[in-house]
Amino acid sequence: MSVLITGATGLIGKVITNLLHKHGYTVHYLTTRKNKIETRENYKGYYWNPTKGEIDLASLVGVNYIINLAGATVSKRWTSHYKKEILNSRINSIRTLKSGIEKSSNTTIEGIVSASAIGIYPNSYDSLYTEDDKRVDDSFLGEVVAQWEDEIDTLKELGCSVAKIRIGLVLSSKGGALPKMAQPIRNFVGAAFGSGEQWQSWIHIKDLARMFIFLMEKKQSGVFNGVAPNPITNSKLTREIATTLKKPLILPNIPKVAMNLILGEMAYILFSSQRVSSMKIEKRGFQFYHTNIKAALTDLLSDGKQEKSKTKTSFSEGYI
Repeated sequence: MSVLITGATGLIGKVITNLLHKHGYTVHYLTTRKNKIETRENYKGYYWNPTKGEIDLASLVGVNYIINLAGATVSKRWTSHYKKEILNSRINSIRTLKSGIEKSSNTTIEGIVSASAIGIYPNSYDSLYTEDDKRVDDSFLGEVVAQWEDEIDTLKELGCSVAKIRIGLVLSSKGGALPKMAQPIRNFVGAAFGSGEQWQSWIHIKDLARMFIFLMEKKQSGVFNGVAPNPITNSKLTREIATTLKKPLILPNIPKVAMNLILGEMAYILFSSQRVSSMKIEKRGFQFYHTNIKAALTDLLSDGKQEKSKTKTSFSEGYI
């Protein structure tokens, strides 16, 4: 089988690509940078420009499944202009894929597995969210994810199965949230955010990559939460990182007002709380390798072998 990936060179995309290769798949990937296109025996790059609706139709030839990870990072300050880019990058990517499939006469596409985010769930300290919950958070991120998912669903019109993974806080040693949280702790200036009681529904990056391939191979459709079975609070996560690194936590919690001054509206992602269930995908047969935060952090941070990211990942990438 051949799989087309959007966002293949990002933090999550690289892990999925490596895993697909180990499983014997050929990977096609889309890039907006023509100078980054490369072709190997099982790895072929193609140009696209979702802003203009352009896509190389050759990228779709022989492809059985699409894995969609495309979308602008939410880590930059949320100006009015950049908010439009966050939303439009997601919507335009789906529309460009759909248009390409419609124009191509050589496709064998059975379905798509697309990234989404748990940011769609309302901020709550008490709720346990399942995929059946229809409420949408009244924040910018809630609105983005709701529109994103609606656009993804339009691919059903092409006869494709559509699965959406609502990704939680992705833990990786090579980028995203964890290195940004670990570095201050290493330097004795780490602390929880706000009350620290906000829920963090996390997932080890290798489990997330396996989840994409699991849903593809099992030909699943619908919404699935991309989180590990045991959510924890921000305070506990901070403490567990400190324990794993064998560093003390000296400073008091970082107040919300301080982060609002530094990050503006974007600070919302640090203080929002979503306790999310993984039960649905487990009932479909998926088995997590990393269910315990201590073991996950030990795997990622042991012996200080935390690698620097080769891509421009950010704290916020772990959230959407």
